[in-house]
Amino acid sequence: MRNFLRYFFLAVVAGTASLSGGGNSASAQTYPIDCAILLCLSGGWPASEPCSRARAEFIRRITPWPVEPPLQIWRCPMGASFEPVDDPGRTRRVIDILFSNASTLPQNLAESDPEKAGALLPAVVRSKGVEPLPHPDGFALHLIQDRADIDISGPEFNFIRSIRVFDVRYARQHESRDSDCSRFETVLLGSYGIQGDFYWSRSSVAALPEAHVGLERWGDHCPSIYHRSVFVDWRDYEGNYGFEQVNY
Repeated sequence: MRNFLRYFFLAVVAGTASLSGGGNSASAQTYPIDCAILLCLSGGWPASEPCSRARAEFIRRITPWPVEPPLQIWRCPMGASFEPVDDPGRTRRVIDILFSNASTLPQNLAESDPEKAGALLPAVVRSKGVEPLPHPDGFALHLIQDRADIDISGPEFNFIRSIRVFDVRYARQHESRDSDCSRFETVLLGSYGIQGDFYWSRSSVAALPEAHVGLERWGDHCPSIYHRSVFVDWRDYEGNYGFEQVNY
């Protein structure tokens, strides 16, 4: 998997660099932006035009309002090829799909094993207003709406689950009229599940990472504080820490 991610990432960087030579950035970007976010994040956001664009989109999604999942892995067709046994050509086929405008996602199991041609095979469908992709009769249809379309439960994908989004919607501390210290806070934590599904849960100022700036004096006597921000942090494939904060 380490070699796969490295090869996959280098192909994205090289391919997108060649695509961006002419025309505007919108027309040059023929690959799913979330695939670029996935690969550039895993590599620690290396300096390149496609990774700069991917990081800008990653940050734009947490810039209020609304706060979106910074990585929407269900928009990246990782399971574009289905085969019973991995072979050297699989990586190339996935990369070819990323850099093509193919309207369908190939299903290769029946081609590789004629005896299974009549079996029910999974056909990935992108949802949220998109028409179902064409699929042969007899194929089972699976809606992939909020998680990766392949198994990413292994440790090699821990960098996805490391992403945390702290939405500090309201944090106020001040001295009340009766000289008591009043504190009010609303903090939500956005996290990723085993298969890349994103969900929100209640959190608190106390749970904010040390890298967060603006609430250091929270709970210290009673200095006047009013703060709102969105903070996202992560660890790349090698475990290196990174973060961004947007105040508003």
